[in-house]
Amino acid sequence: MHSFTAEQIQQLNDRFTTPEEVLRWALETFHPRIALASSFGAEDVAVIDMLMKINPKARIFTLDTGRLNQETYDVMDEIRKRYGTSIEVMFPDPAEVEQMVRVNGMNLFYQSVGNRRLCCGVRKVQPLKRMLSTLDAWITGLRADQTEVRSGARKIEVDSQHGGIIKVNPIVEWTWDETWDYIRKNNVPYNKLHDRGYPSIGCEPCTRAVRPGEPLRAGRWWWEDDSQKECGLHADNGS
Repeated sequence: MHSFTAEQIQQLNDRFTTPEEVLRWALETFHPRIALASSFGAEDVAVIDMLMKINPKARIFTLDTGRLNQETYDVMDEIRKRYGTSIEVMFPDPAEVEQMVRVNGMNLFYQSVGNRRLCCGVRKVQPLKRMLSTLDAWITGLRADQTEVRSGARKIEVDSQHGGIIKVNPIVEWTWDETWDYIRKNNVPYNKLHDRGYPSIGCEPCTRAVRPGEPLRAGRWWWEDDSQKECGLHADNGS
């Protein structure tokens, strides 16, 4: 595994100005032990388009929780056909899902924040850890203005949450409008739920369309009041 000092990480962040520059460096440095974690939202499909143009063999993986929208599967197939790429699908451990549902019910996430985090942990966080344990770096579609938890994210950082591998956030400085500008200019396939008022898309029972004036992530875990709603994939505190 490559190791970088804090000074080297800072120099890399200062050196690159465009997402493409960040991705080119990341692929040249880490491929094939680097992959994009994609939920096939707007940010991720924009990054996929850039990745495929730099290296058509760049790796993409996704976490299939078993509770996704059909529209998410549709765009996954569109992406596969458009770029001729294979998508590595990570599933949760069946025994863990069976035990969780047997004890807590199929829709346990509505009952408490603790149950919702348990479900996210079994269906998303553990499969992610399984994949990241085989990589030296991973790529995300994070944007800093999505939540306060993500506001401190940088283009390149050491991911202490996952064994000190490198985390690459090429569009971390982009806005929502810049993301869509790229999608439209490059005719990138995207999840059709975006056209129906879903800016942020997770599992089907845990995501709704947002209302006018609501934050972009208001539709995620919409029954919870906490403004710091995360599933544990990107929050250092595991929330």
